[in-house]
Amino acid sequence: MMTNAILVAGGHGSRLYPFTRYTQKTLLPLYNRPVIDFALATIRRAGVKNITIISNEFIGQIAQHVGGGLDGEKIHYVLEEEPLGVGYALNLARPYNQNCRLLVYFSDNITTLELTEEVNRFNTTEASPGCVLLAREEQHPEAFGVAILDENGNVSGIIEKPENPPSNLAIGGIYLFDEHFWTYLDTAMSQQGDDFSISDVIRQYIQLGNAKLLSVGEETWVDCGTPETLFLASQMVKDGKLNPEPHR
Repeated sequence: MMTNAILVAGGHGSRLYPFTRYTQKTLLPLYNRPVIDFALATIRRAGVKNITIISNEFIGQIAQHVGGGLDGEKIHYVLEEEPLGVGYALNLARPYNQNCRLLVYFSDNITTLELTEEVNRFNTTEASPGCVLLAREEQHPEAFGVAILDENGNVSGIIEKPENPPSNLAIGGIYLFDEHFWTYLDTAMSQQGDDFSISDVIRQYIQLGNAKLLSVGEETWVDCGTPETLFLASQMVKDGKLNPEPHR
């Protein structure tokens, strides 16, 4: 069963005003390339060939930049006409991503981690592989979803923006989900309504013991959603720590 990618590039980027008044935040530069190039490169180096990009009124700018994709790729563009939450946005991509496994990538998260091994595992494993969560050691994890670990160091829960974090492992916006994703999404959206978050899907995997944490220190991923983190990621590009190329 092959793995598809959903690249979520929605939202108004209000933390990056005034830069995002006239362009989507994923088209802002990281040193010498736009943010989206680094997200797409991570997806492509992992061997994913079917990619759906969700975005707002700036989707035409993204399509103009990305184009029809590389040889052998299928890229679908989906317009999110109004921001009605992450569940609504993901459902817009559903027609192109049924009966497959998924790499769900929130586009302002840039990672130093290569996902090739995990995507290969998802492509080749007959038994449902559950979900994989990227995590980073964070000095101030209270701004993120935070992993709760059991006595064996396995993830046993996730809590959103806790005042007293149970660990220093912040969960990043890059996930691998098996073929049960849409069923769990429907369940979570029916239960949570407007309060739905992607963590409500993850908790269902965790309850079944089907969640795996990938943590590789402090630079596993960078959320490029603020001017400060955009600058930090740009410095990482300049230092050669981030790769915008689709091949190694």
